[in-house]
Amino acid sequence: MVGAETDENTASVSAVTVTGTKARLDAPAENGALGGRKLLDTPYSITVVTSEDIEKRQATTIAQIFVQDPAVFSFAAAGTTNWWGTRIRGLGVRNYYIDDVPLLLYWGGDFPLESIESVQALKGLSGFMYGFGAPGGVIAYRTKRPTAEPLLTTEVGYRNDSVLFAHLDAGGPVGQDGKLGYRLNLAGENGTAYNGAGVDRLTGSLALDYEISPNLNWYSTLTAERSNLREEPLQIYWSAYRDSALPRPTYDYKNFRVANSFYKSDTVAFATGLDWTLSDAWSADFTYGYTRKKHRSNKMFANLLNAAGDYDGNVYTFAELDQNHFAQAMLKGDLRSGPIRHEIVAGASYMISTADFGAGYYWSNDFNGNIYRPQTFTANTDIDFSTDGLPSEERQKAVFVSDTLHFGEHWQAVLGLRRTQYALRDLDGDPAVDSGYKTSATSPTVALIYKPAAYVSIYGSYVESMEGGTRVGGQYANAGEVLGATVSKQREVGLKYDHGSLGLTAAAFRVERANQIDSLVDGLRYLSQDGLTLYKGVEVSGDYRVTEDLRLGLGALHLDPTITDVSAGNESLRGNIPAEAARWQVTANAEYAVAAVEGLSLHGDARYYGRAPTNDANALYIPSRTLVNLGFRYETRIGAQRVAFTGNVNNVFNKKYWGLSNIGEGVNGSLSAKVYW
Repeated sequence: MVGAETDENTASVSAVTVTGTKARLDAPAENGALGGRKLLDTPYSITVVTSEDIEKRQATTIAQIFVQDPAVFSFAAAGTTNWWGTRIRGLGVRNYYIDDVPLLLYWGGDFPLESIESVQALKGLSGFMYGFGAPGGVIAYRTKRPTAEPLLTTEVGYRNDSVLFAHLDAGGPVGQDGKLGYRLNLAGENGTAYNGAGVDRLTGSLALDYEISPNLNWYSTLTAERSNLREEPLQIYWSAYRDSALPRPTYDYKNFRVANSFYKSDTVAFATGLDWTLSDAWSADFTYGYTRKKHRSNKMFANLLNAAGDYDGNVYTFAELDQNHFAQAMLKGDLRSGPIRHEIVAGASYMISTADFGAGYYWSNDFNGNIYRPQTFTANTDIDFSTDGLPSEERQKAVFVSDTLHFGEHWQAVLGLRRTQYALRDLDGDPAVDSGYKTSATSPTVALIYKPAAYVSIYGSYVESMEGGTRVGGQYANAGEVLGATVSKQREVGLKYDHGSLGLTAAAFRVERANQIDSLVDGLRYLSQDGLTLYKGVEVSGDYRVTEDLRLGLGALHLDPTITDVSAGNESLRGNIPAEAARWQVTANAEYAVAAVEGLSLHGDARYYGRAPTNDANALYIPSRTLVNLGFRYETRIGAQRVAFTGNVNNVFNKKYWGLSNIGEGVNGSLSAKVYW
């Protein structure tokens, strides 16, 4: 919940009250095939974090964006490549959208945040709202839109050890009639991060709105980024680990870096469309989008072996080009049948996704070492960055319809159905080894919402989702193999409350999903599909505005994940916890406006990360840990200009810990000054 809004040209700081979602539950949010509706009227658990909160905490990663939501977690530390790192309710996230257009982001990096208005996490199955996808949930980004009044801000800042960053944000109407509006964001950063990684990144975005007529509006967004992360710490695997205790964690990052290593990526996200108001009750919109991400890797991996810190090091070089073309048409409106009001959403979508894993793939044990000694190896592999090696194409055709039935003021029922035709095929020209396939699925959703008052909702929902075939990545011995499509199911009951000084969300859920097993056979890693995983749990997030100046928040996720129904060959896994799923996540946060210093506010958060197994065998666990972050924001005037100074320190107590795929994130900080012109 957000307190009274402040004018862009004033120097005051308003108290901010949040539930961990960083958006009021009565604020609208986009929900795929359900269309736009208030969070309070959505029968699923959804978190929205706004650009104001991202800027206040100077977040640069998924982990930092959702640090106050116990159900959303990423073990990718700042200054590293986000490599399969994000999880929701213990399940890995594979579904990312930029202005409703899909973009492959689940390995190879985060999306630039300077141009983003909000980031939304849909927890659980996305089959009805977004189509085929992994059941972990959806991370959806919304680009900043043109402003009604002229806007110009500049920000410069510093992150240790020596990263300098700058950001320009400009917008407003163009021309005397004001029908055309624009929003331009330009940003960049360069230097050495706290862990010794070299950061070099440039990004820009442009958003346009044009009022063709009072009832018809055209919009377009374009975001591009070029990033080069040099000599980041080793990516860690635990499959070959032989001891029961982990090595002592160390932040001598120089021991984890390999000279000449890098991870380069080029990202483009484009969307355009028309919003057409047909009448007071009906509207239509059409969206076309294109996203593209090219990866060029000379990245280093380490299989940790024992508590002494020895490891086998692997060089991983490859290029991949991922592209998505997406088109969708939707019709939304209200109608009545007797005393029942129907909120209708219907539409159709078509998507083509192509991926080409380059011909120059290389994975080899070229070096070894110990985490307590410097690594002298230099990565000097001849690299072929062409992308014409292992092409594949995925197509989805879908039609969907939903009806939200309003039975008076207190009851709503949601009925939804999506029918999807799915096809995956290789394009290498050799039918004898074609691992593609076709399938169709109907993804239903059913929900009931009871609202005893306008500010509270109690809901129950059921949804199914089909997960398309997984193409095994290059780091596995069975690279290129396609694991078959599977159907997941989710049941959820929940409560949402937003009134006065208290905001509260709670949900109990059960997710059934086919299991994937990461195993080591004769020294080689394989990815296979076997068994069923159950993710049962309860999540609660709440906040209370103690006074006008003080807001406190708490959150917790308790997860009961289990592997079941495995084949005879994997019987030993039955009853185990799925890899990387922690039973507990607990968060606490606070914000305080210092009455004695006008314009100064302090904020902080603490998060407990429960221990989690490194694999399905549960032979090795990453220990639990608690991390604390603190920050401030001070707004004042210098001359005629409004200026905001922001500072944050992450992992204040420099807690040393192992992540699931990295050594931890040592204490690091940032400081910036923003001028509102």
